[in-house]
Amino acid sequence: MKAGLDKESLEMTLDMIDEFAAGELSDAKLIELDHNDEFPIEIVKQLFGEGEEGLGIHLLFIPEEYEGMGGGAFDVYRICEKMGHIDLGVATGVLATFLGSDPIIFGGTEEQKKIWMTKIAEKGLLVAYGATEPDAGSDLGALRTIATPVEKDGKVVGYKITGNKQWISNGGFADLYTILAKTPGGPSWFVVERSAEGFGHGKPEDKHGIRASNTASLHLNDVYVDADRLLGGEEGRGLFQAQLVFGYTRLMVAAFGLGGGWAALDRAIPYSAERIQGGEPLSKKQGYTHKLIIPHIVRLETSRAYIEETAERIDTDGGNLNTEGAIAKYLATEAGNDAAEAAIQALGGYGYTKEYMVEKYKRDVRITTIYEGTSEIMEMTIFRDRWQEHLKTRGQYYHTMAGEMETRAAANPDTGADVAALGLHALADILENARVKRLTRNQHVMFRMGELIACAEGAAAMAKRAIRAARKKLVDKTDRRFDADALVLISRIGAREAAMKVAEEGMRWTCAADGLSEDEMSAFEAKLQLSTIHRVQGGMLTDMENLVNIVYKNL
Repeated sequence: MKAGLDKESLEMTLDMIDEFAAGELSDAKLIELDHNDEFPIEIVKQLFGEGEEGLGIHLLFIPEEYEGMGGGAFDVYRICEKMGHIDLGVATGVLATFLGSDPIIFGGTEEQKKIWMTKIAEKGLLVAYGATEPDAGSDLGALRTIATPVEKDGKVVGYKITGNKQWISNGGFADLYTILAKTPGGPSWFVVERSAEGFGHGKPEDKHGIRASNTASLHLNDVYVDADRLLGGEEGRGLFQAQLVFGYTRLMVAAFGLGGGWAALDRAIPYSAERIQGGEPLSKKQGYTHKLIIPHIVRLETSRAYIEETAERIDTDGGNLNTEGAIAKYLATEAGNDAAEAAIQALGGYGYTKEYMVEKYKRDVRITTIYEGTSEIMEMTIFRDRWQEHLKTRGQYYHTMAGEMETRAAANPDTGADVAALGLHALADILENARVKRLTRNQHVMFRMGELIACAEGAAAMAKRAIRAARKKLVDKTDRRFDADALVLISRIGAREAAMKVAEEGMRWTCAADGLSEDEMSAFEAKLQLSTIHRVQGGMLTDMENLVNIVYKNL
Protein backbone atom coordinates (compact mmCIF):
# COMPACT_ATOMS: atom_id res chain seq x y z
CA MET A 1 0.00 0.00 0.00
CA LYS A 2 1.21 3.51 -0.78
CA ALA A 3 -0.38 5.54 2.02
CA GLY A 4 0.17 5.53 5.75
CA LEU A 5 2.61 4.26 8.32
CA ASP A 6 5.06 1.45 7.85
CA LYS A 7 4.35 -1.83 9.63
CA GLU A 8 6.83 -1.20 12.43
CA SER A 9 5.46 2.26 13.24
CA LEU A 10 1.90 0.95 13.31
CA GLU A 11 2.79 -1.96 15.58
CA MET A 12 4.74 0.35 17.89
CA THR A 13 1.69 2.64 18.15
CA LEU A 14 -0.60 -0.31 18.91
CA ASP A 15 1.82 -1.53 21.58
CA MET A 16 1.99 1.95 23.13
CA ILE A 17 -1.81 2.05 23.36
CA ASP A 18 -1.84 -1.36 25.04
CA GLU A 19 0.77 -0.24 27.57
CA PHE A 20 -1.09 2.99 28.26
CA ALA A 21 -4.38 1.16 28.76
CA ALA A 22 -2.75 -1.34 31.12
CA GLY A 23 -1.65 1.52 33.35
CA GLU A 24 -4.55 3.96 33.04
CA LEU A 25 -7.64 2.03 31.93
CA SER A 26 -7.97 -1.05 34.09
CA ASP A 27 -11.31 -2.83 34.41
CA ALA A 28 -11.83 -1.15 37.78
CA LYS A 29 -11.16 2.30 36.30
CA LEU A 30 -13.47 1.70 33.33
CA ILE A 31 -16.26 0.45 35.62
CA GLU A 32 -15.79 3.55 37.79
CA LEU A 33 -15.98 5.91 34.79
CA ASP A 34 -19.07 4.11 33.55
CA HIS A 35 -20.75 4.23 36.95
CA ASN A 36 -19.95 7.91 37.46
CA ASP A 37 -20.86 8.86 33.87
CA GLU A 38 -17.48 10.57 33.73
CA PHE A 39 -15.54 11.72 30.67
CA PRO A 40 -11.85 11.23 31.57
CA ILE A 41 -10.61 14.43 29.98
CA GLU A 42 -7.11 14.14 31.44
CA ILE A 43 -6.70 10.60 30.07
CA VAL A 44 -7.89 11.68 26.64
CA LYS A 45 -5.50 14.62 26.74
CA GLN A 46 -2.69 12.16 27.52
CA LEU A 47 -3.72 10.03 24.56
CA PHE A 48 -3.57 13.14 22.41
CA GLY A 49 -0.19 14.22 23.62
CA GLU A 50 -0.55 16.99 26.17
CA GLY A 51 2.74 17.10 28.01
CA GLU A 52 5.92 15.14 27.37
CA GLU A 53 4.34 11.78 28.21
CA GLY A 54 1.47 12.05 25.74
CA LEU A 55 0.95 9.37 23.11
CA GLY A 56 0.13 11.71 20.24
CA ILE A 57 -2.57 9.37 18.93
CA HIS A 58 -4.32 12.32 17.25
CA LEU A 59 -1.30 12.77 14.97
CA LEU A 60 -2.21 9.56 13.18
CA PHE A 61 -4.97 11.15 11.09
CA ILE A 62 -3.16 14.44 10.42
CA PRO A 63 -1.11 14.66 7.18
CA GLU A 64 2.64 15.02 7.58
CA GLU A 65 2.63 18.48 6.00
CA TYR A 66 0.61 19.69 8.98
CA GLU A 67 2.94 18.15 11.59
CA GLY A 68 1.06 14.84 11.76
CA MET A 69 2.04 11.21 11.16
CA GLY A 70 0.07 10.86 7.93
CA GLY A 71 -1.66 7.62 8.80
CA GLY A 72 -3.78 5.98 6.12
CA ALA A 73 -7.21 4.38 6.31
CA PHE A 74 -5.68 1.00 7.18
CA ASP A 75 -3.76 2.51 10.10
CA VAL A 76 -6.82 4.35 11.37
CA TYR A 77 -8.86 1.12 11.23
CA ARG A 78 -6.26 -0.77 13.27
CA ILE A 79 -6.03 2.02 15.86
CA CYS A 80 -9.81 2.42 16.09
CA GLU A 81 -10.27 -1.33 16.55
CA LYS A 82 -7.68 -1.28 19.32
CA MET A 83 -9.34 1.67 21.05
CA GLY A 84 -12.79 0.09 20.63
CA HIS A 85 -11.51 -3.11 22.21
CA ILE A 86 -10.23 -1.17 25.24
CA ASP A 87 -13.23 1.11 25.79
CA LEU A 88 -15.74 2.49 23.32
CA GLY A 89 -16.48 5.52 25.47
CA VAL A 90 -12.88 6.73 25.53
CA ALA A 91 -12.55 5.68 21.89
CA THR A 92 -15.51 7.89 20.97
CA GLY A 93 -13.71 10.90 22.45
CA VAL A 94 -10.82 10.13 20.11
CA LEU A 95 -13.09 9.47 17.11
CA ALA A 96 -14.86 12.78 17.65
CA THR A 97 -11.64 14.66 16.98
CA PHE A 98 -10.95 12.55 13.89
CA LEU A 99 -14.48 13.25 12.66
CA GLY A 100 -14.53 16.91 13.67
CA SER A 101 -11.34 17.59 11.76
CA ASP A 102 -12.54 15.97 8.54
CA PRO A 103 -14.46 19.04 7.25
CA ILE A 104 -11.18 20.94 7.52
CA ILE A 105 -9.09 18.25 5.83
CA PHE A 106 -11.58 17.55 3.05
CA GLY A 107 -13.20 20.96 2.66
CA GLY A 108 -10.74 23.61 3.79
CA THR A 109 -8.49 25.71 1.62
CA GLU A 110 -4.79 24.98 1.78
CA GLU A 111 -4.30 27.97 4.06
CA GLN A 112 -7.13 26.85 6.38
CA LYS A 113 -5.73 23.33 6.59
CA LYS A 114 -2.29 24.67 7.37
CA ILE A 115 -3.58 26.90 10.16
CA TRP A 116 -6.07 24.60 11.86
CA MET A 117 -4.60 21.14 11.34
CA THR A 118 -1.18 22.32 12.47
CA LYS A 119 -2.75 23.84 15.57
CA ILE A 120 -4.63 20.59 16.31
CA ALA A 121 -1.42 18.62 15.85
CA GLU A 122 0.84 20.82 17.95
CA LYS A 123 -1.59 21.60 20.79
CA GLY A 124 -3.46 18.29 20.92
CA LEU A 125 -6.81 20.06 20.59
CA LEU A 126 -10.08 18.18 21.04
CA VAL A 127 -12.46 18.77 18.15
CA ALA A 128 -16.21 18.20 17.82
CA TYR A 129 -18.31 17.64 14.70
CA GLY A 130 -21.40 19.84 14.83
CA ALA A 131 -23.79 18.53 12.19
CA THR A 132 -26.73 16.75 13.84
CA GLU A 133 -29.73 18.83 14.96
CA PRO A 134 -32.65 18.07 17.31
CA ASP A 135 -35.27 17.67 14.58
CA ALA A 136 -33.06 16.64 11.67
CA GLY A 137 -31.20 13.57 12.94
CA SER A 138 -29.04 12.20 10.14
CA ASP A 139 -30.77 14.37 7.52
CA LEU A 140 -28.07 16.96 7.02
CA GLY A 141 -30.20 18.71 4.42
CA ALA A 142 -32.87 19.61 7.01
CA LEU A 143 -30.73 22.25 8.70
CA ARG A 144 -32.17 24.98 10.86
CA THR A 145 -28.90 26.47 12.05
CA ILE A 146 -28.46 29.71 10.11
CA ALA A 147 -25.27 31.58 9.22
CA THR A 148 -26.17 35.16 8.32
CA PRO A 149 -23.54 37.09 6.35
CA VAL A 150 -22.13 40.26 7.89
CA GLU A 151 -21.18 42.82 5.27
CA LYS A 152 -18.90 45.83 5.33
CA ASP A 153 -18.56 48.12 2.34
CA GLY A 154 -20.50 45.61 0.25
CA LYS A 155 -18.18 42.72 1.12
CA VAL A 156 -18.90 39.71 3.37
CA VAL A 157 -16.46 39.98 6.27
CA GLY A 158 -18.02 37.40 8.58
CA TYR A 159 -21.09 35.43 9.64
CA LYS A 160 -23.38 35.30 12.66
CA ILE A 161 -24.42 31.73 13.40
CA THR A 162 -27.60 30.88 15.31
CA GLY A 163 -29.02 27.45 16.01
CA ASN A 164 -28.78 24.26 18.05
CA LYS A 165 -26.90 20.99 17.61
CA GLN A 166 -27.59 17.74 19.40
CA TRP A 167 -25.80 14.45 20.18
CA ILE A 168 -22.40 16.06 19.74
CA SER A 169 -19.52 13.89 20.94
CA ASN A 170 -16.96 15.98 22.88
CA GLY A 171 -19.62 18.73 22.81
CA GLY A 172 -18.91 19.91 26.34
CA PHE A 173 -15.11 19.63 26.21
CA ALA A 174 -13.87 20.36 22.69
CA ASP A 175 -11.50 23.23 22.03
CA LEU A 176 -12.63 23.57 18.43
CA TYR A 177 -15.89 22.85 16.61
CA THR A 178 -16.76 22.37 12.96
CA ILE A 179 -20.34 23.60 12.56
CA LEU A 180 -22.67 22.97 9.62
CA ALA A 181 -25.01 25.90 9.01
CA LYS A 182 -27.25 27.20 6.25
CA THR A 183 -25.95 30.26 4.38
CA PRO A 184 -27.66 32.12 1.51
CA GLY A 185 -25.63 29.89 -0.81
CA GLY A 186 -26.59 26.67 0.95
CA PRO A 187 -25.24 24.44 3.77
CA SER A 188 -21.66 25.35 4.69
CA TRP A 189 -19.04 24.36 7.27
CA PHE A 190 -17.51 26.83 9.70
CA VAL A 191 -14.73 26.61 12.28
CA VAL A 192 -15.87 27.89 15.69
CA GLU A 193 -13.67 28.16 18.77
CA ARG A 194 -14.91 27.28 22.23
CA SER A 195 -14.37 30.82 23.51
CA ALA A 196 -16.58 32.47 20.87
CA GLU A 197 -19.14 34.87 22.36
CA GLY A 198 -22.67 33.47 22.25
CA PHE A 199 -21.48 29.87 22.05
CA GLY A 200 -22.38 27.32 24.74
CA HIS A 201 -23.26 23.72 25.42
CA GLY A 202 -25.85 21.79 27.39
CA LYS A 203 -25.39 19.30 30.21
CA PRO A 204 -24.02 15.83 29.34
CA GLU A 205 -26.59 13.37 28.03
CA ASP A 206 -27.43 10.53 30.45
CA LYS A 207 -26.70 7.70 28.03
CA HIS A 208 -27.37 3.95 27.90
CA GLY A 209 -23.73 3.22 27.07
CA ILE A 210 -20.37 4.83 26.19
CA ARG A 211 -20.76 6.72 29.44
CA ALA A 212 -17.04 7.50 29.48
CA SER A 213 -17.63 9.76 26.48
CA ASN A 214 -19.12 13.24 26.57
CA THR A 215 -22.25 13.90 24.51
CA ALA A 216 -23.86 17.31 24.75
CA SER A 217 -26.01 19.77 22.82
CA LEU A 218 -24.53 22.96 21.38
CA HIS A 219 -26.20 26.36 21.42
CA LEU A 220 -25.19 29.19 19.11
CA ASN A 221 -26.72 32.62 19.58
CA ASP A 222 -25.41 35.11 17.02
CA VAL A 223 -21.94 33.58 17.25
CA TYR A 224 -19.72 35.74 15.07
CA VAL A 225 -16.92 34.25 13.00
CA ASP A 226 -14.74 35.95 10.43
CA ALA A 227 -15.27 35.05 6.79
CA ASP A 228 -12.03 33.07 6.75
CA ARG A 229 -13.74 30.51 9.03
CA LEU A 230 -15.99 29.44 6.12
CA LEU A 231 -14.33 26.20 5.06
CA GLY A 232 -13.38 26.19 1.42
CA GLY A 233 -14.12 29.90 1.15
CA GLU A 234 -17.31 29.23 -0.79
CA GLU A 235 -20.89 28.92 0.43
CA GLY A 236 -23.10 25.94 -0.31
CA ARG A 237 -20.49 23.17 -0.42
CA GLY A 238 -21.21 21.72 3.02
CA LEU A 239 -23.20 18.66 2.01
CA PHE A 240 -20.73 17.81 -0.74
CA GLN A 241 -17.87 18.14 1.74
CA ALA A 242 -19.73 15.92 4.24
CA GLN A 243 -20.22 13.24 1.59
CA LEU A 244 -16.47 13.18 0.97
CA VAL A 245 -15.76 11.75 4.42
CA PHE A 246 -18.50 9.15 4.90
CA GLY A 247 -16.54 6.23 3.45
CA TYR A 248 -13.64 7.05 5.74
CA THR A 249 -15.50 7.90 8.96
CA ARG A 250 -17.90 4.98 8.68
CA LEU A 251 -14.86 2.74 8.36
CA MET A 252 -13.73 4.06 11.75
CA VAL A 253 -17.08 3.23 13.34
CA ALA A 254 -16.96 -0.19 11.69
CA ALA A 255 -13.62 -0.75 13.42
CA PHE A 256 -15.23 0.28 16.72
CA GLY A 257 -17.95 -2.33 16.24
CA LEU A 258 -15.31 -4.92 15.43
CA GLY A 259 -13.22 -4.01 18.48
CA GLY A 260 -16.19 -3.93 20.84
CA GLY A 261 -17.50 -7.28 19.59
CA TRP A 262 -14.13 -8.93 20.00
CA ALA A 263 -13.70 -7.42 23.46
CA ALA A 264 -16.86 -9.27 24.50
CA LEU A 265 -15.84 -12.58 22.88
CA ASP A 266 -12.38 -12.30 24.40
CA ARG A 267 -14.12 -12.52 27.79
CA ALA A 268 -16.51 -15.31 26.81
CA ILE A 269 -13.98 -17.65 25.20
CA PRO A 270 -11.62 -18.10 28.19
CA TYR A 271 -14.59 -18.21 30.55
CA SER A 272 -16.03 -21.16 28.62
CA ALA A 273 -12.72 -23.01 28.78
CA GLU A 274 -12.70 -22.77 32.58
CA ARG A 275 -16.39 -23.10 33.44
CA ILE A 276 -17.20 -26.74 34.17
CA GLN A 277 -20.72 -27.99 33.62
CA GLY A 278 -21.76 -31.63 33.65
CA GLY A 279 -18.18 -32.75 34.19
CA GLU A 280 -16.56 -30.89 31.29
CA PRO A 281 -15.90 -27.29 30.24
CA LEU A 282 -18.50 -25.37 28.28
CA SER A 283 -16.00 -25.12 25.44
CA LYS A 284 -16.54 -28.84 24.80
CA LYS A 285 -20.28 -28.43 24.26
CA GLN A 286 -21.56 -27.72 20.74
CA GLY A 287 -24.74 -26.22 22.14
CA TYR A 288 -22.53 -23.51 23.60
CA THR A 289 -19.72 -23.00 21.09
CA HIS A 290 -21.74 -23.44 17.91
CA LYS A 291 -24.35 -20.91 19.02
CA LEU A 292 -22.59 -18.38 21.23
CA ILE A 293 -19.02 -18.30 19.93
CA ILE A 294 -18.37 -19.56 16.40
CA PRO A 295 -21.13 -17.73 14.46
CA HIS A 296 -19.99 -14.44 15.98
CA ILE A 297 -16.33 -15.05 15.20
CA VAL A 298 -17.35 -15.72 11.59
CA ARG A 299 -19.41 -12.54 11.34
CA LEU A 300 -16.77 -10.37 13.00
CA GLU A 301 -13.98 -11.70 10.81
CA THR A 302 -16.15 -11.34 7.72
CA SER A 303 -16.63 -7.69 8.60
CA ARG A 304 -12.88 -7.37 9.14
CA ALA A 305 -12.27 -8.73 5.65
CA TYR A 306 -14.56 -6.08 4.21
CA ILE A 307 -13.03 -3.32 6.35
CA GLU A 308 -9.50 -4.26 5.32
CA GLU A 309 -10.42 -4.51 1.65
CA THR A 310 -12.06 -1.08 1.76
CA ALA A 311 -9.20 0.52 3.73
CA GLU A 312 -6.67 -0.90 1.31
CA ARG A 313 -8.60 0.50 -1.64
CA ILE A 314 -8.82 3.94 -0.05
CA ASP A 315 -5.08 3.95 0.61
CA THR A 316 -4.05 2.75 -2.85
CA ASP A 317 -6.68 4.16 -5.19
CA GLY A 318 -8.21 7.02 -3.23
CA GLY A 319 -11.88 7.87 -3.72
CA ASN A 320 -14.75 8.18 -1.28
CA LEU A 321 -16.04 4.58 -1.32
CA ASN A 322 -19.14 5.73 0.53
CA THR A 323 -21.09 2.58 -0.33
CA GLU A 324 -18.25 0.35 0.80
CA GLY A 325 -17.96 2.37 4.01
CA ALA A 326 -21.65 1.83 4.62
CA ILE A 327 -21.35 -1.93 4.02
CA ALA A 328 -18.33 -2.15 6.33
CA LYS A 329 -20.14 -0.23 9.06
CA TYR A 330 -23.30 -2.27 8.70
CA LEU A 331 -21.53 -5.64 8.81
CA ALA A 332 -19.16 -4.80 11.66
CA THR A 333 -21.50 -2.92 13.98
CA GLU A 334 -24.33 -5.44 13.65
CA ALA A 335 -21.83 -8.25 14.21
CA GLY A 336 -20.27 -6.47 17.19
CA ASN A 337 -23.64 -5.79 18.78
CA ASP A 338 -24.74 -9.42 18.34
CA ALA A 339 -21.42 -10.75 19.65
CA ALA A 340 -21.71 -8.65 22.80
CA GLU A 341 -25.27 -9.87 23.33
CA ALA A 342 -24.08 -13.48 22.94
CA ALA A 343 -21.25 -12.87 25.41
CA ILE A 344 -23.75 -11.94 28.12
CA GLN A 345 -25.59 -15.20 27.46
CA ALA A 346 -22.30 -17.07 27.38
CA LEU A 347 -21.43 -15.94 30.91
CA GLY A 348 -24.92 -16.59 32.21
CA GLY A 349 -25.68 -14.80 35.47
CA TYR A 350 -22.13 -13.44 35.64
CA GLY A 351 -22.62 -11.82 32.25
CA TYR A 352 -25.53 -9.84 33.63
CA THR A 353 -23.40 -8.24 36.33
CA LYS A 354 -21.16 -5.21 35.91
CA GLU A 355 -18.06 -6.84 37.37
CA TYR A 356 -17.54 -9.14 34.39
CA MET A 357 -17.59 -6.30 31.85
CA VAL A 358 -19.59 -7.95 29.07
CA GLU A 359 -22.84 -6.18 29.97
CA LYS A 360 -20.90 -2.92 29.65
CA TYR A 361 -19.54 -3.98 26.26
CA LYS A 362 -23.10 -4.63 25.13
CA ARG A 363 -24.31 -1.23 26.27
CA ASP A 364 -21.31 0.44 24.66
CA VAL A 365 -21.25 -1.30 21.30
CA ARG A 366 -24.95 -0.65 20.78
CA ILE A 367 -24.22 2.96 19.80
CA THR A 368 -22.14 1.88 16.82
CA THR A 369 -25.32 0.80 15.04
CA ILE A 370 -26.68 4.32 15.54
CA TYR A 371 -24.03 7.04 15.25
CA GLU A 372 -22.50 8.02 11.92
CA GLY A 373 -25.73 6.77 10.34
CA THR A 374 -28.07 4.14 11.76
CA SER A 375 -28.13 0.59 10.43
CA GLU A 376 -31.36 1.44 8.64
CA ILE A 377 -29.72 4.39 6.89
CA MET A 378 -26.87 2.04 5.94
CA GLU A 379 -29.36 -0.45 4.49
CA MET A 380 -30.96 2.25 2.37
CA THR A 381 -27.61 3.69 1.29
CA ILE A 382 -26.33 0.25 0.31
CA PHE A 383 -29.48 -0.65 -1.60
CA ARG A 384 -29.81 2.70 -3.37
CA ASP A 385 -26.24 2.75 -4.60
CA ARG A 386 -26.01 -0.90 -5.62
CA TRP A 387 -29.45 -0.73 -7.24
CA GLN A 388 -28.05 1.90 -9.56
CA GLU A 389 -25.19 -0.44 -10.45
CA HIS A 390 -27.69 -3.22 -11.12
CA LEU A 391 -29.67 -0.98 -13.46
CA LYS A 392 -26.63 0.45 -15.25
CA THR A 393 -25.27 -3.04 -15.98
CA ARG A 394 -28.67 -4.41 -17.03
CA GLY A 395 -28.71 -6.84 -14.14
CA GLN A 396 -25.14 -8.10 -14.56
CA TYR A 397 -23.37 -6.36 -11.68
CA TYR A 398 -23.54 -9.28 -9.24
CA HIS A 399 -23.41 -11.96 -11.92
CA THR A 400 -20.07 -10.44 -12.97
CA MET A 401 -18.87 -10.40 -9.37
CA ALA A 402 -19.98 -14.03 -9.02
CA GLY A 403 -18.04 -14.95 -12.14
CA GLU A 404 -14.90 -13.41 -10.64
CA MET A 405 -15.42 -15.49 -7.50
CA GLU A 406 -15.85 -18.64 -9.61
CA THR A 407 -12.53 -17.90 -11.30
CA ARG A 408 -10.87 -17.52 -7.91
CA ALA A 409 -12.52 -20.72 -6.70
CA ALA A 410 -11.18 -22.69 -9.66
CA ALA A 411 -7.63 -21.73 -8.73
CA ASN A 412 -8.25 -21.97 -4.97
CA PRO A 413 -10.78 -24.75 -4.27
CA ASP A 414 -12.36 -25.30 -0.86
CA THR A 415 -11.92 -21.68 0.22
CA GLY A 416 -15.63 -20.79 0.17
CA ALA A 417 -15.32 -18.69 -2.99
CA ASP A 418 -17.56 -21.05 -4.98
CA VAL A 419 -20.31 -20.83 -2.36
CA ALA A 420 -19.95 -17.05 -2.15
CA ALA A 421 -20.51 -17.03 -5.92
CA LEU A 422 -23.80 -18.89 -5.46
CA GLY A 423 -24.98 -16.16 -3.12
CA LEU A 424 -23.97 -13.44 -5.56
CA HIS A 425 -25.76 -15.11 -8.48
CA ALA A 426 -28.88 -15.47 -6.33
CA LEU A 427 -28.65 -11.82 -5.33
CA ALA A 428 -28.47 -10.72 -8.96
CA ASP A 429 -31.59 -12.70 -9.82
CA ILE A 430 -33.49 -11.42 -6.79
CA LEU A 431 -32.68 -7.82 -7.72
CA GLU A 432 -33.71 -8.39 -11.32
CA ASN A 433 -37.00 -9.93 -10.28
CA ALA A 434 -37.57 -6.92 -8.02
CA ARG A 435 -37.02 -4.65 -11.02
CA VAL A 436 -39.36 -6.57 -13.31
CA LYS A 437 -42.08 -6.90 -10.65
CA ARG A 438 -41.51 -3.35 -9.34
CA LEU A 439 -41.08 -4.65 -5.80
CA THR A 440 -39.04 -1.63 -4.76
CA ARG A 441 -42.29 0.25 -4.30
CA ASN A 442 -42.11 -1.37 -0.84
CA GLN A 443 -39.60 0.41 1.39
CA HIS A 444 -39.13 -2.64 3.59
CA VAL A 445 -38.11 -4.70 0.57
CA MET A 446 -35.43 -2.12 -0.25
CA PHE A 447 -34.11 -2.24 3.31
CA ARG A 448 -33.99 -6.03 3.36
CA MET A 449 -32.20 -6.08 0.03
CA GLY A 450 -29.66 -3.67 1.44
CA GLU A 451 -29.01 -6.23 4.17
CA LEU A 452 -28.66 -9.07 1.65
CA ILE A 453 -26.27 -7.05 -0.50
CA ALA A 454 -24.01 -6.42 2.50
CA CYS A 455 -24.17 -10.10 3.42
CA ALA A 456 -23.24 -11.32 -0.07
CA GLU A 457 -20.42 -8.81 -0.53
CA GLY A 458 -19.07 -9.61 2.92
CA ALA A 459 -18.84 -13.32 2.05
CA ALA A 460 -16.99 -12.45 -1.15
CA ALA A 461 -14.51 -10.25 0.74
CA MET A 462 -13.92 -13.01 3.30
CA ALA A 463 -13.24 -15.56 0.56
CA LYS A 464 -10.74 -13.21 -1.06
CA ARG A 465 -9.02 -12.68 2.29
CA ALA A 466 -8.81 -16.42 2.90
CA ILE A 467 -7.31 -16.95 -0.55
CA ARG A 468 -4.74 -14.20 -0.04
CA ALA A 469 -3.83 -15.64 3.35
CA ALA A 470 -3.37 -19.11 1.86
CA ARG A 471 -1.10 -17.61 -0.80
CA LYS A 472 0.75 -15.44 1.76
CA LYS A 473 -0.39 -12.28 -0.02
CA LEU A 474 -2.10 -10.42 2.82
CA VAL A 475 -1.13 -6.82 3.50
CA ASP A 476 1.78 -6.78 5.95
CA LYS A 477 -0.19 -4.54 8.37
CA THR A 478 -3.17 -6.89 8.49
CA ASP A 479 -4.55 -8.27 11.74
CA ARG A 480 -2.98 -11.67 12.56
CA ARG A 481 -5.49 -13.08 15.04
CA PHE A 482 -6.12 -16.10 12.78
CA ASP A 483 -3.81 -18.02 10.46
CA ALA A 484 -4.58 -19.08 6.90
CA ASP A 485 -6.17 -22.40 7.88
CA ALA A 486 -8.58 -20.70 10.27
CA LEU A 487 -9.47 -18.03 7.71
CA VAL A 488 -10.40 -20.71 5.19
CA LEU A 489 -12.72 -22.32 7.73
CA ILE A 490 -14.26 -18.94 8.55
CA SER A 491 -14.73 -18.25 4.85
CA ARG A 492 -16.45 -21.57 4.18
CA ILE A 493 -18.77 -21.23 7.17
CA GLY A 494 -19.60 -17.61 6.35
CA ALA A 495 -20.16 -18.27 2.65
CA ARG A 496 -22.67 -21.02 3.42
CA GLU A 497 -24.53 -18.74 5.82
CA ALA A 498 -24.53 -15.87 3.33
CA ALA A 499 -25.72 -17.92 0.36
CA MET A 500 -28.52 -19.42 2.43
CA LYS A 501 -29.57 -16.04 3.82
CA VAL A 502 -29.56 -14.32 0.43
CA ALA A 503 -31.55 -17.06 -1.31
CA GLU A 504 -34.01 -17.86 1.44
CA GLU A 505 -34.61 -14.31 2.64
CA GLY A 506 -34.64 -12.99 -0.90
CA MET A 507 -37.28 -15.55 -1.78
CA ARG A 508 -39.21 -14.70 1.35
CA TRP A 509 -39.49 -10.98 0.68
CA THR A 510 -40.13 -11.56 -3.00
CA CYS A 511 -43.15 -13.61 -2.03
CA ALA A 512 -44.13 -11.20 0.73
CA ALA A 513 -44.33 -8.42 -1.86
CA ASP A 514 -46.45 -10.63 -4.15
CA GLY A 515 -43.64 -10.76 -6.66
CA LEU A 516 -44.30 -14.34 -7.87
CA SER A 517 -47.30 -16.27 -9.03
CA GLU A 518 -47.72 -19.95 -8.13
CA ASP A 519 -46.57 -20.93 -11.61
CA GLU A 520 -43.44 -18.78 -11.33
CA MET A 521 -42.43 -20.07 -7.89
CA SER A 522 -40.71 -23.32 -8.84
CA ALA A 523 -38.90 -21.74 -11.77
CA PHE A 524 -37.56 -18.95 -9.56
CA GLU A 525 -36.40 -21.40 -6.88
CA ALA A 526 -34.47 -23.26 -9.57
CA LYS A 527 -32.97 -20.04 -10.90
CA LEU A 528 -31.73 -19.16 -7.42
CA GLN A 529 -30.13 -22.63 -7.21
CA LEU A 530 -31.79 -23.22 -3.86
CA SER A 531 -31.25 -26.97 -3.97
CA THR A 532 -27.55 -26.46 -4.68
CA ILE A 533 -27.27 -23.95 -1.85
CA HIS A 534 -28.87 -26.50 0.46
CA ARG A 535 -26.45 -29.20 -0.67
CA VAL A 536 -23.34 -27.10 -0.07
CA GLN A 537 -24.31 -26.84 3.59
CA GLY A 538 -22.75 -30.30 3.84
CA GLY A 539 -19.63 -30.20 6.00
CA MET A 540 -20.75 -27.14 7.96
CA LEU A 541 -20.69 -28.83 11.37
CA THR A 542 -17.27 -30.33 10.69
CA ASP A 543 -15.88 -26.91 9.76
CA MET A 544 -17.42 -25.38 12.86
CA GLU A 545 -15.91 -28.07 15.05
CA ASN A 546 -12.49 -27.58 13.47
CA LEU A 547 -12.72 -23.85 14.08
CA VAL A 548 -13.60 -24.52 17.72
CA ASN A 549 -10.42 -26.58 18.03
CA ILE A 550 -8.34 -23.72 16.62
CA VAL A 551 -9.96 -21.08 18.83
CA TYR A 552 -9.41 -23.04 22.04
CA LYS A 553 -6.09 -24.65 21.16
CA ASN A 554 -3.83 -22.05 22.77
CA LEU A 555 -5.91 -21.24 25.85
